[in-house]
Amino acid sequence: MALDRKTEERIDQPLSPEAERETRLPPAAAVDQMRINLPERGNRKLRTLVARANEDRQLKAWWHVANVNAAVRLEINDHSWVHVQIVANIALKLLRQLTKHGVEPAVVRDYGLDRADAEVVVTLSALLHCIGMAVHRQGHEDTSLFLAEPKARQLLAGLYDEPDLTVVVAETLGAITSHREYGHPLTIEAGIVRVADALDMAKGRSRIPFERGRVTIHSLSAAAIEEVVIRDGETRPVGVEIHMNNSSGIYQVDGLLKAKLRGSGLEPYVEVIARIDTDAEKRLVPEYKLET
Repeated sequence: MALDRKTEERIDQPLSPEAERETRLPPAAAVDQMRINLPERGNRKLRTLVARANEDRQLKAWWHVANVNAAVRLEINDHSWVHVQIVANIALKLLRQLTKHGVEPAVVRDYGLDRADAEVVVTLSALLHCIGMAVHRQGHEDTSLFLAEPKARQLLAGLYDEPDLTVVVAETLGAITSHREYGHPLTIEAGIVRVADALDMAKGRSRIPFERGRVTIHSLSAAAIEEVVIRDGETRPVGVEIHMNNSSGIYQVDGLLKAKLRGSGLEPYVEVIARIDTDAEKRLVPEYKLET
């Protein structure tokens, strides 16, 4: 993933003093330091979308409030702009892996649009998928839809004419509402966003409850995840390799990732291997292959 050094540091230390301070900054100061970086690869529409997102202070303010709600008030996990960037990068990586192996995006198959347009859909969906957290955790997927529809049109203004604009916005909204655990994605693009959201687990990025003393299977397993690698699979187009420092991380894979992958539409294309890379514990299993 094409992440800048500052974002990499935030992945390594999601609860660093700097990250903690960010939730306490005045909104203007918090927004000023946010910048999304994505590998655009000559996709001019994607480049314009990312540039507009980086200039959109309302969008960034939603990201800031969403993280205050999640990390400070609920103490669940990071929902900052860093989460948004990671999900967008993973989503693009998954889409490009699939298209490289001949899997056709829904907007290409159903509407005759280009793969570049599918990249716009998954990226825009990732940028907007959790803005509803700025209002409340409960039902945030539906609240995200309410906020996202006018914002999507604003970010895409001039890039598409009608009716293509409405098609791209509708596909984006479909991906947003489907990213919930019990969602039912109707497209490859929606399934990609749902799985990408679940794969933001590297370096224990969901470990806030553990760091603050709440020891449960959820917090222990989140703290066990070291790295997520996306590559060519051995038998399928996409291989997801999850490195763990403790076998408790299997819960993240079998209990949480499996729920997002199942029903995503990506099951025929993705293989998941979890590896326990440590000599510090007695290995109950050297690796774990997720069956979907």
